[in-house]
Amino acid sequence: MNIQLELCYKFNRRLLQIYSKSFYMSTLLLPRSRRKAVYALYGFCRYMDNLVDKPRNRFKEELIQEIHSLEKELQIAYRSGESEHPVLCSFIQTVRDYQIPIKHPLELCKGILMDVDHQHYPNFQDLYLFCHRVAGVVGLMMTHVLGYTSDKAFDYAVKLGIAMQLTNILRDIQEDKNNGRIYLPLDEMEQFNVPKSDILQENVTPELKKLIQFSVDRAHRYYQEANPGIEMLIPSCRFAIYSASDIYRNILHEIESNDYNPFLGRVYITQVKKTRIILSNYFREKWNWNNKKHD
Repeated sequence: MNIQLELCYKFNRRLLQIYSKSFYMSTLLLPRSRRKAVYALYGFCRYMDNLVDKPRNRFKEELIQEIHSLEKELQIAYRSGESEHPVLCSFIQTVRDYQIPIKHPLELCKGILMDVDHQHYPNFQDLYLFCHRVAGVVGLMMTHVLGYTSDKAFDYAVKLGIAMQLTNILRDIQEDKNNGRIYLPLDEMEQFNVPKSDILQENVTPELKKLIQFSVDRAHRYYQEANPGIEMLIPSCRFAIYSASDIYRNILHEIESNDYNPFLGRVYITQVKKTRIILSNYFREKWNWNNKKHD
């Protein structure tokens, strides 16, 4: 492996270590080849997210141009098999190694563009499209990297991506509001009699709590529907996705513990609890696999 490519993997590993400590801990127990591929995939997705999420002194038109430029570089890299971009360098190696179709990262670019132009989502159907593009397709790409025993795993991976993105939205209502964004569908806000002003002024009404509870319950359903698909991943990698799912679902439990008040600060799962979840899933899956080999 050339030095530049190795440096790209290390850069992406560092991104994962900084932005997702719990998932980074899971990757340390993955097979080495797939671990490096996860770094590359995460680095690309994180880089795309940061184009919009990190505050920078850029006009909307400049952000849109930046994303379109990356789309073009991505298409060229897929054709040529190489890139000088510090994130795409290892990502292109990964998509070639694991046969990830270009439609998936291009769909992610479309989702990031939706976030640049975000005002409100009129209904859940529109919100679902956004969630699919920024998270569902990440699940599809991750399934290629982690390995699968059935093509049906891809459908479940989308459901888990949707569940995790809905969890992000519910966790970050206060933060998003402070950044001028409200992701709750407008028709559901109207259905539960929650005016925009209640969110902007952090007015915790019984109606708002009912809306949050409704949204939390929906996210739970997506986790439940996604769960069977994790068994369709190769045994040595299942624990990582079980852990990610469990950790994110615990965020929903914390929101429930807060009596569905989204303005008590960003909920989080302690590092001790995350570690316990990861190790529990790892040893359970290892024990299951060893037992199957001896049957």
